[in-house]
Amino acid sequence: MKKLTSLCIGLLLIAQIQAQTADEIVNKYFDAIGGKAKLETLKTSYSEGELSIMNNPAPVISFVIDGKGSKSQIDFNGQKIINCYSTGAGWTVNPLAGITEPTPMPAEQVGMGPMTYDLKGPLYNYAAKGYKLELAGKEKLNNADIFKLKLTTKDSAEIDCYVDATSWLLLKTVIKTTAGGQAIEISIVSSNYQKTNIGILMPFVSEVTYPGLTIVSTTKMMDLNRDIDPAIFVMPKK
Repeated sequence: MKKLTSLCIGLLLIAQIQAQTADEIVNKYFDAIGGKAKLETLKTSYSEGELSIMNNPAPVISFVIDGKGSKSQIDFNGQKIINCYSTGAGWTVNPLAGITEPTPMPAEQVGMGPMTYDLKGPLYNYAAKGYKLELAGKEKLNNADIFKLKLTTKDSAEIDCYVDATSWLLLKTVIKTTAGGQAIEISIVSSNYQKTNIGILMPFVSEVTYPGLTIVSTTKMMDLNRDIDPAIFVMPKK
């Protein structure tokens, strides 16, 4: 009898999982982080933390204005690295690469900018962005059942979003695009979700894997909706 009951419960859970639609999963994700209405109040983000680059710690601060721009300042072994994006533009300072003065980014790198200042994430208002969404199946991630959502952008880039089937939090994002005519894949594993000052949950640890490089980002302080002057995104004159 116990085996029969367990079987029935298992079949019921499977039926519930199969019955989910892509939009239902997205809505449950929004509910899990505090609600879409609360997310819509998110305008800016200021954060302080640390990057681990090849096991070397590097303090970092970042500024983001949703939909307008982002700027990160990294102190790596005494060298200050700056990456800044705004609508249709981007510039950098990277002494490690011989770039000691503010220098415009190449167009291909600028094209990646909007993802850095999309504070609400790719699932928010995906249709209005011209994205297409589909439920690509159910998988396992670290022994957890997850739903795989596939977004296709207007430029035919793919963004795979992995949502936990129990907590409904976004655990992993995989971006598939091209650079220099070659296909590249960027993986972002999100964890340590914490409630922020405006009441929504945000991941405080992210493990970002680029081709040949993995960077772990740990946020120590996050202040949402702080006043940020858009002028910080303008490239200084040499």
